[in-house]
Amino acid sequence: MSHKFQEGMIYHKRYFPKKHDFAYKFFMIDIDMNSFEKLDNKYFSKNKFNLFSFNTKDHFGKNEDFKENIKELLEKYSIKATKEMRFITLPSILAYVFNPISVLLLFEENKPTFMIAEVHNYNGGRAIYPLKLDSKDKKHYKGKILKDMYVSPFLKAEGKYEFDLTYEHNKFSIGIKLFEEDKKILTSTFVGNSLVFNEKSIVSLFFRHTLLTFWVVTRTIWQSLKLKLKGLKWNKPRPCDQIKRA
Repeated sequence: MSHKFQEGMIYHKRYFPKKHDFAYKFFMIDIDMNSFEKLDNKYFSKNKFNLFSFNTKDHFGKNEDFKENIKELLEKYSIKATKEMRFITLPSILAYVFNPISVLLLFEENKPTFMIAEVHNYNGGRAIYPLKLDSKDKKHYKGKILKDMYVSPFLKAEGKYEFDLTYEHNKFSIGIKLFEEDKKILTSTFVGNSLVFNEKSIVSLFFRHTLLTFWVVTRTIWQSLKLKLKGLKWNKPRPCDQIKRA
């Protein structure tokens, strides 16, 4: 396996206290950690300006060595590294990015066994959620974990996440359900199809999604304003929600 892109749609639906939904086009870079050193090409760079780039400072620890950050993170959560690991995230576009969520997937015998989700908010906060994945059909994988960071002004800092993952050769999907006091509040799902990682794909994606990272932020602000007009209560972040947790 090697690097690839996942291009598709994000669907977001809120159930309570007001119904609200939206969808938009999105893509992510799907990095094969065994070939991390070969991520650079004419239009994609590590820690340098380009059409697309991957900056190690944006993810996990503080080391310039991203693989060392992963090693330390796995040791912290007592998770054994596997021969196949993939990191899926939104790359920087012309040096600008905001990553609401990125995931590190660990595979055994081509099946995902663990997922480490990295969640950022708009207040400078970051939380790391390690999840053991289980499956009944060896196709759809699930994991649950308690939420403990402020993300949206209309949500509590505490809750429970339920993740749903499908990872196939040409298709990737990840879904998140959020529960507060056992009541389903919202779902957010990305469904994408795989694209070959090469210069042609990069240029094509760039012209289709030039302002994607800008729209991620502005869409969120716009949707927040719409929710505010619907009368939802505005919550404020705590000090612990405004720092990057390891």
